[in-house]
Amino acid sequence: MEKAPGNGTRPRTRPTIRQLEYAVAVAEHLHFRRAAEACHVTQPALSTQVQALEETLGVQLFERAARKVLLTPVGREVVAQARRVLAEADGLSDTARAAREPLAGLLRLGVIPTVAPYLLPRVLPGLRDRFPRLELFLREEFTHVLLQRLNEGELDVLLLALPLPGEVEALPLFRDEFRLAVPARHPLAGRSRVQDSDLVDQEVLLLEDGHCLRDQALAICNHAGAREASRMRATSLGTLTQMVAGGLGTTLLPKMALDVEGRAGGVRVIPFTEPTPYREIGLAWRKASSRAPEYRELGRVLVELVEGERVPVTPNS
Repeated sequence: MEKAPGNGTRPRTRPTIRQLEYAVAVAEHLHFRRAAEACHVTQPALSTQVQALEETLGVQLFERAARKVLLTPVGREVVAQARRVLAEADGLSDTARAAREPLAGLLRLGVIPTVAPYLLPRVLPGLRDRFPRLELFLREEFTHVLLQRLNEGELDVLLLALPLPGEVEALPLFRDEFRLAVPARHPLAGRSRVQDSDLVDQEVLLLEDGHCLRDQALAICNHAGAREASRMRATSLGTLTQMVAGGLGTTLLPKMALDVEGRAGGVRVIPFTEPTPYREIGLAWRKASSRAPEYRELGRVLVELVEGERVPVTPNS
C-alpha cells in the first residue's frame, strides 16, 4: 500500500490520459509532427508530454532518428495497453450517454468484406431511421484485422461470421446458406439441387488467404471430397463469380450475395439438399464493454431489418 505524502515516501506519479493519447498518436503516425497535427497541438507540446510519459514509466517507448520514429518492443506493449485504457475511458462517457439515449453518438462498426457490400446497403437506411442520432463509422477488413482493432479499442463492435477466437462476446443473428455456382455448361448445371457427393473431385475456386469465408468453404470442400483450384485465388466474390463464368471451375457463394453475384451471365447457382451448409453471421464486442446492452439492441434491430428487406438469410430463432 502506498504511504500518504508527507511521511517520507514520494507519491506515485501516474500517466495522464493526454499523455496516453499522444503516445498512441505517435505510434499510429510514426512521426511527431503528423501526430501533433492529428492531436491539434504543437509538436513541442506533444514531444514534451511523450517524454514525460517515458520518464514516468521509466522506459523508452520510441526510437527517435532524424527521418523516422520506431516503437521499441516495450513501446508496442505500452501503446497496446494505452489503447485499451483510452477505450475504457471513452466507455465512461458512453455509459452515461447510453443511459440517456441508446445508440446515439459515434459507433465504430467493423464488417468483413463478404458481408459489407451485400448487407449494409439494405439495412443502413433503416438504421438511420430508427436511430437518427447514431453516427456510424464503418471499417471493412479481414476478420483477424477487425479483432485486433476491436481489442485495441479502435472499433466498438463487429459484424462478421461466427464463431470467433479470443475473448469476445458474440451474438448470433442469422444463418447465411451456401449455394454451388457452376459454369452454365457444367455437368451439374441442369440439377435443381446438389449434395455433398456431387462435389467429389470437383475443382472449387476459393478466396485468397485472410477471408474467413475461404476457411468455411474449404472445410465444406474437404468434407465433401472436393479439391481447391490452388493455382487461382480471388480477392472478392465478384472475381470468383467471373472466374466461374469463364469456365475456370466451380465455387461456393453465400446466399446473401446472390442478388448481386448470382446474376452474372454464364453462371448457374444451385442450392444444396438438406442439411444445407451455412455460415452464421453475428455481432461481436469486447466482453468488458459497457455498451453491451446497446449492441444487443443493435442486433435485434438488424434482424428486424433483414426480415423487412427480405435479405435472403435465415434469422436465428
